[in-house]
Amino acid sequence: MNKTKIYIVLFFLVLGLQHSYGQNYKFKTSGFSVLEKNEKGKWGNWSDLNLVNILVTLDTNKNRIVVYSKIIQLFEIVDYQATEENYTDIVYSFSCKDNEGVNCTLSIITRKKQDNRKQLYINYDNRIVVYNIFNM
Repeated sequence: MNKTKIYIVLFFLVLGLQHSYGQNYKFKTSGFSVLEKNEKGKWGNWSDLNLVNILVTLDTNKNRIVVYSKIIQLFEIVDYQATEENYTDIVYSFSCKDNEGVNCTLSIITRKKQDNRKQLYINYDNRIVVYNIFNM
């Protein structure tokens, strides 16, 4: 776990996201979309992309990710998962509990073949929310 945490911190340092004294990283969103399972348990279609301009923070000192939407979404990081990298993506994932104690996985994905575009995925059993994000 400590090795994974070090890789995550180094990744963000390389990207120039280090602000002030702690490991508190800030992103802005440009849009979001939602994918839900239907009554039969099959994935539907992604919703239309909604434009939003909200703040997202990753605070490794407090082990949390916060999405400052109308209703603040607080995710407590339970485990830092191993970084995955392939030809197209770099994926940093976190096992989390949300405000209501529900388990979920958050992933920050860098799309290498799309000018290093970043996305934040919030994965639940029955829905996935994706935010397009960029560094502040």
